[in-house]
This record gives sequence, C-alpha cells and structure tokens, in this order.
Amino acid sequence: MMNKQGRPSQPQSDNASKSFETFSGHRGLQQEEGIIFDRARSGETGVDLPIPGSRPSRLGGLERTEEIGLAGLSEPEAVRHYVRLSQKNYSIDTGFYPLGSCTMKHNPRLNEKVARLPGFADIHPLQPVQTVQGALEVIDTLAHWLKELTGMPAVAMSPKAGAHGELCGLMAIRAALEAQGDARKVVLVPESAHGTNPATAAQCGYAIKTIPAADDGLIHLDELKAQLNDEVAAVMLTNPNTCGLFERDIVAVADAVHAAGAYLYCDGANFNAIMGKVRPGDLGIDAMHINLHKTFSTPHGGGGPGAGPVVLSAALAPYAPVPYIVNEGDGYHVIETEEQSDVSPLGRMTAFYGQMGMFTRALTYAMSHGADGLRQVAEDAVLNANYVLAKLKDLFSAPFGDRCMHECLFDDAFLKDTGITTLDFAKAMIDEGYHPMTVYFPLVVHGAMLIEPTETESKETLDRFCQVMRSLALEAKDGQSDRFTQAPQYTPRRRLDETQAARNPVLRWLPPKSDDISPLQAAE
Repeated sequence: MMNKQGRPSQPQSDNASKSFETFSGHRGLQQEEGIIFDRARSGETGVDLPIPGSRPSRLGGLERTEEIGLAGLSEPEAVRHYVRLSQKNYSIDTGFYPLGSCTMKHNPRLNEKVARLPGFADIHPLQPVQTVQGALEVIDTLAHWLKELTGMPAVAMSPKAGAHGELCGLMAIRAALEAQGDARKVVLVPESAHGTNPATAAQCGYAIKTIPAADDGLIHLDELKAQLNDEVAAVMLTNPNTCGLFERDIVAVADAVHAAGAYLYCDGANFNAIMGKVRPGDLGIDAMHINLHKTFSTPHGGGGPGAGPVVLSAALAPYAPVPYIVNEGDGYHVIETEEQSDVSPLGRMTAFYGQMGMFTRALTYAMSHGADGLRQVAEDAVLNANYVLAKLKDLFSAPFGDRCMHECLFDDAFLKDTGITTLDFAKAMIDEGYHPMTVYFPLVVHGAMLIEPTETESKETLDRFCQVMRSLALEAKDGQSDRFTQAPQYTPRRRLDETQAARNPVLRWLPPKSDDISPLQAAE
C-alpha cells in the first residue's frame, strides 16, 4: 500500500518485514526492553548522597545488613525503562477493548480533573472530621444517587471492589440470618454467574450448589425452585447475566427465594446495561454491589484503587458495615464503631471509609450526565452490543439468538473442522491491533467469545472492529490455520506456552547464568 508521497506505508510482504533480526532487539523505533534488573549495575544509583556521619542509631537494632536489592540505574535509564514498558501496553486510551463482562469504557478527563482538585486529592483519612466536611458531602451525595438509581434504602460505601462488595453483601445476609437464629449453610449460584460468586460464598463458610441454565441461557426457574429449602441462605444472581441476557423471570425468582426464607444477592457488574432503565430494588433484590469502575467510569484494573459500594434492602440495611456517614443537621459525622451505631453493623471490612478518588470521579460522571444521560448510557451500551451481534452473526455462531443486552456472546461452532480454537482466534486479533474479547467465559457455551463494546465507542470504531472480525472469520474458514496457530507474530513477545507458564510460573527474577548473557550484554 502506497501513501500520498508514493512510499510504502506498510511492509509489502511478510518475508520483507522479517528478513533479518536486529542486533539490538529493537524493531525500528520500537525499543526492546527487558527486566529492569537485567539492566542494573551493582553499586550504582541515580542519586549521589554523602555518607552520613556517625550518629546514634534510632532503629533499635533493625539496621539493614545486606544490599537493598534495588536495580542500580541512573534517573534517565529508569525513566526510559518505564516509558518503554508503557509503550507496550494496550489501554483504553490506545484502542477499543471488546472485553465482555468487564465494561471497559472511556474514562472522561473531566473526572480526572475534579479528582485532582485540592480538598479531594490531598486529604488524609485521619484528618479531623470538621476539616473534611466537603469530602464527606461528596461521598454522601454519591451514596444518595446510588440508592436512587437502584431503588434501595441503604448503601455500604466502604467495600473496595466487586468481589469485596460481594463479600459485604453475603456477610450482611449471614448477619441477618444469625440475628434471626437461622443457621442456613447453602448458597445457590447459577452456571452463568461470575466466578467470584461461588468463591465469595465459600469465603463466608457456605456450601455452594449450582443452578443449571436453561436452553435459552437464562436461569432454570423450575430447577431453582426445586433446590430451595430451609438450608438455603441466599441465591447469587447476575442480571443481566453473563450470556448478555436479561433474566426475565427475576421477579418470580425473588418471590420464590423470599418465600423460602432466603435472600437474593445480585451481582451488579452488569448494571451499566440497565442503569436508569430498571431499579434492582423494584425486582426484589436484597443486596447488590456496584462496580464504580465499570458503570461510573472510574479507572479500571491494575489491582486498585477500587470501589464497590453495596446497596441493601430494608431487611439488610441494619447490618451494613462501619464506618458510615450520618448527617444530623450540624454537619457530617462518621460512625466508626459498632458501639456508636444504633443498629447492628456486621463489623468493619476495611480500615477507612473508602477510596476518595473513585467516589469523586463517579459522582462527577453521574452529575455530568444527569438522569437522562445515565439512561442513555444504558440504551447506547445495549444498542452497540446488538449492532455488533447483527454485523457478525452470519459468520459467527450466536447460541442464544439475535438479541442481547450490553454484550453479545458467540461460541466456537463456526470454527468446527478448521483446526483453529477460540484461543487461536483471540491471538490473531492481537496481530490486528485489538485486545481480545473475553474467551471461554461464560462456561455455559463451548469456546465462548464474549464482546462488550460499551456506550463510549462510536459506530466507526465498531464498523472497523467488525470488518476485522469478519476478515479473520473468513480466513479461518478458508483454511489459513497458520495465520492463527502462530499468532501473535507482530507483538514484542510471541505466544507463551501457557500450560507451562501456569504449571511452572517464574515468580521472581534471578541473576542469569554466565552462559545466558545476551550478545548486547556481552558487548557492554
């Protein structure tokens, strides 16, 4: 392909692009970068401080006796290392994330600007309460709108993310049952639930029983009713579920669960699909966590910081954990201990109240959109997912029909007899410059490919993505298996032996043996 100046804008052939390997490991302007310890030199540092004079030690015999173990690099070397690593990252700021069940939407820069304002970015959780009244008002205001959006009377703001929120909800359910003297021991979890759901139930000491999905991908209502008894403490449901479908029997599910004396927990990871359209409280849900990083555009991933507030029904509200905020007319106060509370908190789940930056970003997002804007978020998310499904369903295999909610699900039936797996297809997407969709989840379909475009992607972005996906599907059906089984070929690193990596992970850096030194290190 030639550009306007008549020069090739891409390699003219695969052989031409791979005719030699560079000595440096660099590929044009893409710099090769290894582990920082491989670049380090013993005894060097980026700072030059004088050796301290002899003074009495204040460390109580805890002085370091060995090297600190940090890489010895100058400041430019350290900066270049991390910048080069950042250039290898795929992020929402570099491209479209089709991950299903993760809602990887754009993070508006307005949120970031507000979160960095003095009084939000520089406060400390141990400051006197009278000095952080504005921050407490932000948290309380966000809590109010979360209750309004979900139709629930109470919310616990301190949980740090989705799984922590699940734990909070299950602990509130356990506390309510214990207060009634009811020692139930079983939690029912549908096959289409998120994997953290059964893990959370086990963490709370419950036995887990699985509810199978019906042929249409929804919860099997008759099977649920058959398993409900006086041993069941709760049912953990995801709605919309991880097949991208709204559980149409949700009210009947709630009625059956409550009639059995149990509680209904809803995984709120997919709230982005129904925000402003459906209030979970109206459906009979007792507890639901809300991933602020999924629905309200706070930063996603990286292990935190996160926030997973949990809305609670009137039956569970008295058991919300401390700390929580109250406004008694003379300002905002924080109830820190169970003794200060006039209800029955389940205890404390985290050291402080929550993650201020996430609360600030989430409230900025909600208020900048308004009620009509938040409703449109859900409508556009569902529209985009259905658009992708409509564009791909003739070449891909959709197991649950031609309609979905916020994400569309395909299985690997269209790859039958090609010798290509779902994983191969995902790896080929990387060569095309796309982060793969969620693969092999949910487990209710074979070789699952789950795509969630979110509301922040334009039609042009989705059209380009669908063109690439269609091209790959046609190549797979045309028998071009090497295109897939050897992918990715255009990344800084090639495909891992994933089985070996899982069974024998290398979890720490060790100095290389003398015969492992690279040519570049030898030249140095």
